[in-house]
Amino acid sequence: MKSEQYLKHAPTRDVVFVLGAGASYGDGVPLQRDILPVLLDGRLPHLQDSVMGRQVREFIEANFYVNAGKGEFPKLEAVFGFLDYFIAQRESLNARYTYEEIVLIKENLIKIIHYVVDERSNRESPFYHLFWEAIARYNRNVSIITLNYDTLLEQAFAPLYPGTGYIDYCIHLMNYDKHDALREFQFWINPREPVLAAPHENPASFKIIKLHGSLNWKYCNCCNQALLTTWDRSIDLDSGSFVGYTQPEQKAYDYMCPLDGTDFQTLILPPSYVKILDNPVISQLFSEASREIRATRRIVFIGYSLSDGDVHIKALFKKHLRPDVDLVAINPKASVSVRHRYSALSRNTRFRRMTFEDLVQNEAFMRELLIEAP
Repeated sequence: MKSEQYLKHAPTRDVVFVLGAGASYGDGVPLQRDILPVLLDGRLPHLQDSVMGRQVREFIEANFYVNAGKGEFPKLEAVFGFLDYFIAQRESLNARYTYEEIVLIKENLIKIIHYVVDERSNRESPFYHLFWEAIARYNRNVSIITLNYDTLLEQAFAPLYPGTGYIDYCIHLMNYDKHDALREFQFWINPREPVLAAPHENPASFKIIKLHGSLNWKYCNCCNQALLTTWDRSIDLDSGSFVGYTQPEQKAYDYMCPLDGTDFQTLILPPSYVKILDNPVISQLFSEASREIRATRRIVFIGYSLSDGDVHIKALFKKHLRPDVDLVAINPKASVSVRHRYSALSRNTRFRRMTFEDLVQNEAFMRELLIEAP
């Protein structure tokens, strides 16, 4: 007989994991520097020849140096920075690239990033599965801050649901609302409300804080809410619409907000030299992350170089990191510059030169990170 349980978090956290792009790289998810080459070197003709792909490619080739044969491409941050300048000034670049066209190009470039990351991550990850197994075995009092858009982390959690626990995205999802128009999306359980559990089960709530957004979140800028579409992450490269599929017929349809009919927008924070954090969902996630950072005794960075472009992440940790927190940086390329950036963040930083794949297959070290006091 199942009964209702409240899933309470301990007032302090034992470990906060911070996942960078390197954590998903072993599963084939492209790094930031690899995204523009996918669009510009012709390896995905259906992307390059699509309406969105052609528009973005022509803009980049008209305004940046590109030599696909020699593998020379602009940085993604530079392209966004150029677009953001004209948007911030509300200026046109020329007769062809008006202010309105530049706004559209930026949105379509974000959707292309969404498409490329999804195309390369639409699979199960054995490494994230091992990561969750270690957490379930040794210590469930953890939170995860991830800077990745992909959903490999959440997909790997599926075998542990619901007996081991539930995922808490730390934002209000439209899926939680008991509205008739949202009935087909009410499959996602809100772990901040009582959940049903059998007497032998002891589920926990795991916070996954996706600071840069997620492929499976769709944002309505009319009602300012996000809808979770767990498996539907596709984008039509010609119309720019999000695509869903009926079950079991698998008929495609365009996603619109069930409450007001507004076209959904992506909810991913693009790589740019200037990060705009005024989206209410993103702001809420940063507030939640700050509380977790202050509450933890150990922070483990995995596959993240703390690049100079991520000023917002450095600021987040510099403001809220306590001096006595044990900080561990897992990175296969712990260069001098990377070490200096982490040392500037905390003098208590320990470095381990290894990949995420190496880490999760090293059970002894995972156990040490999860249960041994700093």
